[in-house]
Amino acid sequence: MDSIRKIGLTTNSFRGLLDCHMTHGNFKQQKSDSLSSQDRQGEILLLIKERGTAPIGEIASHFGVSEMTVRRVLHKLADAGLVIRTPGGAMVAPPGSMERTFLERSAKMSAAKDALGRAAASLVQEGETVVLDSGTTTRCISRHLASQRNLVVVTSSLAVLEELAGSSGVQVRLTGGVYRRSSHDLSGNAVIEALGDLNADKVFFGAAALSFHKGVMNYDAEMPRAILQSGKQRILVIDSSKVGLEAVYRLCPVEHCDLVITDSAVKPSDLARLRKLTKVLIAK
Repeated sequence: MDSIRKIGLTTNSFRGLLDCHMTHGNFKQQKSDSLSSQDRQGEILLLIKERGTAPIGEIASHFGVSEMTVRRVLHKLADAGLVIRTPGGAMVAPPGSMERTFLERSAKMSAAKDALGRAAASLVQEGETVVLDSGTTTRCISRHLASQRNLVVVTSSLAVLEELAGSSGVQVRLTGGVYRRSSHDLSGNAVIEALGDLNADKVFFGAAALSFHKGVMNYDAEMPRAILQSGKQRILVIDSSKVGLEAVYRLCPVEHCDLVITDSAVKPSDLARLRKLTKVLIAK
């Protein structure tokens, strides 16, 4: 079970994944018929972490799924910076490539993220304390907060710190923790403890996906759920390309978000479904 802990899975969460066990250091498949999309992604990531590299055919045979299904999963994992695609398979992403992926994610949907950041920042009032997570979208929020006065920003993101370092009206409080190149932030128990002591006015957080069936989701197993309890108002900031998708790890139900901010490219049908679950603000 040590390998499970290395990628952030707890023993209890692992029991909900594919029923398999270790035999002489290798996974032995027990069943895959009922393996959900979310569980499949988690298991494939775990397999690649264990072996270092794995070809598509071997993954497909191991889980009893099609090679096309494996390719779709690998595409999602690679887009999240968790693996690197290789000819015919995938390998574990080394730290250097993960850092580049953070910059690539920052550039993706940059115009929409900037609009989201502006809309989110407009909700912040002078004298408030706000929490920003370490996503690329919340980095854009911090950029639009730089001109604020008498504001306290609590974050685990070094990217947010860099954006606000020159702002005389904003006090930045870092949570402390262990540095991660993958998301240019801090992680670990220090983050959880710092967030647990907070009662901020607003919490802004991003996500990798918003599923109407499974809720707000991420590829980051280490994102602390404590962030959801660290403020009076929970605000999800997510671009329209992620609405209706699924990722690997559940963060919370959509209904637990007091407000969802997304961009104007969101599908009308998705917007209608969202508004049945919570309040929605469209960034212009």
